[in-house]
This record gives sequence, C-alpha cells and structure tokens, in this order.
Amino acid sequence: MDTSLPPPVRLYQLATGHYVSQAIYVAATLGIADRLATGPQRHDDLARATGAHAASLGRVLRLLASAGVLNETEDGRFELTPIGACLQSGPGSFRPVAQLFAGPAVWSSWGDLLHTVRTGETAWHHLHGPDPFAYFADHPEEGAIFDEAMGAFTAMVAMAVAATYDFTPFRTVVDVGGGDGALLTGILGQNPALRGTVFDLPRVADGARRRIAAAGLGDRCEFVAGDFFQAVPAGGDAYILKHVIHDWDDRRARGILENCRRAMGSHGKLLIVEGVYPPRIDQSAPGRGAAANDVNMMVCTGGRQRSEAEFRQLFEDAGFTLTRIVPTPAMSSIIEGVPA
Repeated sequence: MDTSLPPPVRLYQLATGHYVSQAIYVAATLGIADRLATGPQRHDDLARATGAHAASLGRVLRLLASAGVLNETEDGRFELTPIGACLQSGPGSFRPVAQLFAGPAVWSSWGDLLHTVRTGETAWHHLHGPDPFAYFADHPEEGAIFDEAMGAFTAMVAMAVAATYDFTPFRTVVDVGGGDGALLTGILGQNPALRGTVFDLPRVADGARRRIAAAGLGDRCEFVAGDFFQAVPAGGDAYILKHVIHDWDDRRARGILENCRRAMGSHGKLLIVEGVYPPRIDQSAPGRGAAANDVNMMVCTGGRQRSEAEFRQLFEDAGFTLTRIVPTPAMSSIIEGVPA
C-alpha cells in the first residue's frame, strides 16, 4: 500500500479489498488467463468466448488492471501480467487457490467474522455446518477445487522442504494428511533411497495414486486411507504433517500428534510444516501473512497459528520434545520433534 496517501484513503483501500478479490474470483472462474495466454484480447472477444456480459466483464477487467493482475494496452486490449499468469491452468497454477479463498464458502464465512468475534463460534460452523473437510466431502465440485488449491500450495512448499531438510537418515516417511501426495512425491523425488506413505481420507485416494504414478514412484510410495483422529500407519521413522495442525484446536491437534507418537518407534522424528506465529506482528509480508492465516483458521476451521512457545507446549502434551525449528524459503518452517 502507498503510505504517502492520507490515512482515510488508505483505510478506504483496506476496507474495499474485497472488490479486487471478487474480481480475481470472476477471472479465475471464467478462465480469463487461459484465454489471454496467446496474447492481448479485447473485452468483448473475451466475453463471447466465456459467455459473459461484455460491458460488465470489461469493467471488471479494468479493475484487475488497476490492481496489476492484468495490463490494459494502449489500444484497449487486456494482457496478462506475471501475477495474472498465475491464474493460467496447468501444473502449479494458483487458479484453484483464487477460486477457493475468494469463492462462496470461504467468502461467506469471512462475512460472518463478527459472529465469531462476538460468540467464539467458528463462522464456518455457524453457516455451513461441520468443519470444511466434511463440507467439501459433501460438495464434490468445491471439494475438487479445495484439493487442487492444496496441491498448488504443497508443490511450492515441497521444493523448499526437500531443499532445506536432510531426509537421508530416514528409511520411511509417513505424510499424515498428505492429500494428493504433492509434498511426499516432491521429497521422494529428491531422495532416491527413501520410501513413503501418503495417509489421508479415502476421497483423495484416486488423485494421490495418480500423482504417485505420474511421478514414477509406484515402487517406493503408497497411499493408505484412514482418519488421523483414529490412528495413523505404523512403521515410519519420520512423520510429516504439512498445514494440518493449524486446522485444529489444541485438543484435537494433540490427539493427532498422540496418534503419531503411538505409531512411531522411540527413535522417530515428528516434522510439522507450517508457519510459526511471530512474537510481535508488524506490517511486513510475513507479519500480515501470519495474522491473516490465523484469523482464517479462526473463521473456517476453529484452529490457529501457533507461536514457538505454543508448539513447545503442544509437543510436550502429546509426548514429544521440540528439538529445533528450521525456516524454509516458502514462509513455512519445519518444526522438528522427537519422542520425550
């Protein structure tokens, strides 16, 4: 944000941030970036190709140009910027991320933030019933977007984790809540002697097995279906959980970690991959990201971002000792623990 602007103008920009987020959602849903992949186009041509109202779409495209998502050329056509290119379909696309976080379910939950602040009840539960994972299981189209969005995040994080942490001491890694296997296949791809198990709910099994096969890892990686609140597969010497623990309150988070402790041997390692809440929030990108993610957990899942002290206490309560925190370039850290 331009800090040279008067405070009322800056406040107005903050209060109307949803204007741009909804414009991004429209562009992602209509596939505008895919249409612009071959070069600049006029808004009316894009409207015909996507079945949109031409004048309305043109106005939204100009809003996106003002935010740097698109660029309006001198002759009135629109072209992609590097930010807009992230909405193109394909491996690593952030199109599903935009559709998830600016989409109807999350959007309506944030609109109910005042209810959460007044009552302590998770907005998602107030509006949509059980937690998001049950919701997405009952709404397959939105569930597919959720899975793709998590896969996009995970593919980015996997490169950073594999490059930062030494997995060579391990024989078998169990990825608890591993989704479509993006994290584990990324790690196994950099560690040819390592074997792994992706553990998650049955509904993601097909996607995970496809990813494992596409990566050529069928001989070293398997998918096991189950519920991490009940038990996790035994036999691993490292148990990794990426962006899982922050989804849950302390009681349920402790239960997941206790199941990992029961499944691993006395010399196993626990690896939590997520952000560590800083002691003080400032206006830096990491500070804003930590605070925003924390409130998003409060709104959508009832979970939270945790500080180092909170992780230490959680580990202790679940039978672990926190040994170190390893930062990564992906704005997530690896919080390492061993059995106490």
